[in-house]
Amino acid sequence: MEYKTIARRCEASFIEKKSEFIGYLCPVQTEEQAAAFIEEIRAMHRKATHNCYAYILRENNAARHSDDGEPGGTAGVPIYEVLRKEGLTDVCCVVTRYFGGILLGAGGLVRAYTKGAKEAVEAAQIKCMASAVKLLVTVDYGLYGRLAQIFADFDARVADEQFADNVKITLFIREENAQKLTDKLIDSCSGAISVEKLEKLSYDFA
Repeated sequence: MEYKTIARRCEASFIEKKSEFIGYLCPVQTEEQAAAFIEEIRAMHRKATHNCYAYILRENNAARHSDDGEPGGTAGVPIYEVLRKEGLTDVCCVVTRYFGGILLGAGGLVRAYTKGAKEAVEAAQIKCMASAVKLLVTVDYGLYGRLAQIFADFDARVADEQFADNVKITLFIREENAQKLTDKLIDSCSGAISVEKLEKLSYDFA
């Protein structure tokens, strides 16, 4: 299963009719992590008029949003819709507003909170994650030269190579291709190769 998320926290800000909007985006994997991030932003901006948020998680397909005192549907839902349309998950977005004295109206608020979330997303480094397997391949030097093309054919990503009595290669491969790659390596090396499955995890193949 592939999904999109962000690599690290980021932020972006702008002024709309004297109100300052600051959009924050953070990678999270649980509702507890999302709640902690929201509280962290609230603590940073105790004097802000609103700290509105939305998050989408893979865990239990959880999704939440809050207008934090803005008129219903003008803040949390627009933030959520930006995340949803971008196809992002395991992410939490908080848009902080410092009121500048000029009312924006419902339509203006929707546009402003949408912009706050969009600009935060635009500042983010997007990762395309996939279910993967980490493998350790051990082979003699005489067979090492034929492996690179096989790895490329299966889009395997080499993370580390160690050269000693033999060659040990640590790599990542999409889970659905792991057994096919293993079979191909064993066949190509006439069995004179070791392929050890280390762990299952998510990996950025972008």
